[in-house]
Formats: sequence, structure tokens, C-alpha cells
Amino acid sequence: MSNIIEINDLDAPFLDAYLRLTENRLRNRLEPQKGIFIAESPKVIDVAVKEGYEPISFLMEKRHIINDARDIISKFPHVPVYTSEREVLEKITGYTLTRGVLAAMKRPALLNFEEICKNAGRIAVLENVVDATNIGAIMRCAAALDIDAVLLNPTCCDAFNRRAIRVSMGTVFQIPWTYICSTQKEWEKEGIDRLHALNFKTAAMALRDDTVSIEDKRLINEEKLAIILGAEGHGLSKNTIACCDYTIKIPMANNVDSLNVASAAAVAFWELRKR
Repeated sequence: MSNIIEINDLDAPFLDAYLRLTENRLRNRLEPQKGIFIAESPKVIDVAVKEGYEPISFLMEKRHIINDARDIISKFPHVPVYTSEREVLEKITGYTLTRGVLAAMKRPALLNFEEICKNAGRIAVLENVVDATNIGAIMRCAAALDIDAVLLNPTCCDAFNRRAIRVSMGTVFQIPWTYICSTQKEWEKEGIDRLHALNFKTAAMALRDDTVSIEDKRLINEEKLAIILGAEGHGLSKNTIACCDYTIKIPMANNVDSLNVASAAAVAFWELRKR
């Protein structure tokens, strides 16, 4: 393993991706082909590698070089492995690395939303969901509960955000996802129409009196259904709800009026899955 590099200087440029670059700079919106993302833990990195993602560098505790990360490193003998003891890495990341292994990986070009929805029967569409934990949890639910694709509107948190990837446990690399529109104005004006043009019926999840139950048989029987979920706290916009074919809600007990968006997504994905 000739590419093992001991960290002696926290200001070293090769640590920029792990230490100094913001999520937006990692994403590199101006030149997406140069963008990268950070994957954490051997399990998550292994999922990414199996799905064809390419590491640029690794960062890990010394003990993992011959233990948890040995197999991953052996697949990429020319990729640099930056290493030190746990105390030094805590200074870099700002927290204890319980899994002890990070990888900077090349960000792929996003697919066109029409491509990933072409043969889909059930998709999730997220509007203004900005919390990385919720994005990651929704991705994991979508992968587990047989959703064919996930679409994000322009103001959603990046699904390749470091925390979103970690919470998704790598499922964000397995389920097709992309942005449905390039600007918020475009989403507000054309977003739902674009789904209708692909023959999807649209179901907006909202807390309103004029809803149908999520158990309504018409929903289950739809050949192509887009389940649309809104932002934490505010929910979907009035415009989005007005443009959808259905407004649906989850029946709840004990005067509970709502669920966290990721929890609501899990219930909806299971109940509205294709039989």
C-alpha cells in the first residue's frame, strides 16, 4: 500500500474536501462535472463502489487500513489514503468518526427526470424539503418500499449532502433520483404539468378537509402515481395542491395531526405501492 499518506498538517490542500469546502462548493454548481461528495463508513462506501461510483481519496484512522477498509482500499491501489489517529481526525471532521472511514467520490451527471420516470409506476416528488436528515431517510424508505424514482424540486436539500448520504445508508446510490426543474419559478409554473405529461396521476399529501384517505382504492389502482410531499412545517404550497389530481392524508389517532415528512413518506410508500 504505497499510497498511504500520514497527515502532519491540517492546512494541507488535500484535506480541503474533508475540512474546508462547503456543501455547495463540493457540489460545484457552475461545473457539475468537477463536483464531488463525501461518503462515510465502509458499508456506505462499499454500496457506492458497487453502484459504479469512483473514489478520489480516502480519509481514515490508521487502524482501519488493515481492518474495516482493507478490501475497499485494495480495489483502488492508486487512490491516496490519508490517515492519522482518531484525535487528529476529530479536529478535521468536528466529531468522532464512529465508523472511522471517509471517501471523497466523483459526483455523477444527473439524469433527465423523463429518463428515470419513463418506466416507473410509483415515484416520490419532494417540494422544498431542506433537512438533510429527512432527505436521507426518505431515500432509504423509497429504496426499501419499492419506489421507482425520487424527484426533487430546486429548493430541496442535495441528496448527495454528506449527512443525507449517511442517513440513507447508501441507498441514495441505488435509487434513481434527479431534479424535476432547474428553477423554483419553473417548478411552480410547470412542475405538476410535467408529471401529467408523463401520464402520472399526482397525489399531494396535505392536512386539509377536502382530502381522500390514503387507503382509497382509486389511489392503489392508479397505474402511474406520483406521491408529492412538502416541506417540514409548512407542507406543500397551495399552488401544488391545487394542481394535483388527489389530495390525500394519513388517518391518525389520539388527535395527532401530522407526522414528520420522512415518517409520512414511509407510510405512503407502503400503502400506495403497486400490488
